[in-house]
Amino acid sequence: MFCLGPVAHSFEIKSTQLPLVALMLKTPDIAQTIDDINAQFGPGSPSPDFFDHDPMVLDFSRLELQGIDLKLTKLLVTLEACRLKPIAFRNATPTTAAAALGCGLIEAPADLPRGKPLNQKKNSEKPAPETVREVVREVVREVPGAATLVIDKPLRSGQKVYARGADLVVLAMVNMGAEVVADGNIHVYAPLRGKAMAGASGNTQARIFSLCLEPELISIAGVYRTSENPLPNDIHGKPAQVRLSNDGQDKLLFEALNP
Repeated sequence: MFCLGPVAHSFEIKSTQLPLVALMLKTPDIAQTIDDINAQFGPGSPSPDFFDHDPMVLDFSRLELQGIDLKLTKLLVTLEACRLKPIAFRNATPTTAAAALGCGLIEAPADLPRGKPLNQKKNSEKPAPETVREVVREVVREVPGAATLVIDKPLRSGQKVYARGADLVVLAMVNMGAEVVADGNIHVYAPLRGKAMAGASGNTQARIFSLCLEPELISIAGVYRTSENPLPNDIHGKPAQVRLSNDGQDKLLFEALNP
């Protein structure tokens, strides 16, 4: 039997899940990436307060060539200006990792594969005998609260609602100039004429639903489309949903909701 000693009363160790925004770099042209980030989330963009100093991890897994070391500092400065806080990186080459560590970032592990148990062994191997020991410890686990934010009043131009870590349900009109943002799904049971951004923390499975889809801007997990690119006639002003394609192309799909 292990003895862990007396329980301390000056602190507690809690299990928790912290939301991290992941920046998936898709091109070694960091200058272009900086311009695109500034255009969408910079101080002079339509959504300068989209983020609220959210912690971020830089993901280099989609870059075959990572010759960005000299420009990494400029990228971090840009992200800070967009109210993001880069704290870690993953899937970097040794050279890029050294540059990131030099900028004060920490190395995070790559995502674990889903659907496969850890330490999987071949069927021919016999499991090692397991030694059972009694361990006495105190565990405090956080229980998540409600995961839906409901708004029952119209949103006027200049108003913004962010459902952080939750779905968003709006029961009234979202007027032009208003913004509705959620880390989960967005449901608007009225005309949607402002900006709607679902999956704000990178949830590619998030969706947007509206009984009258007429948005200025629509976005899911950072993939967006503006009113400068008009919606098809069978979608514009009609009940519809918006989701990301599941073919890895990061493309928005607009589908009518037939009664």
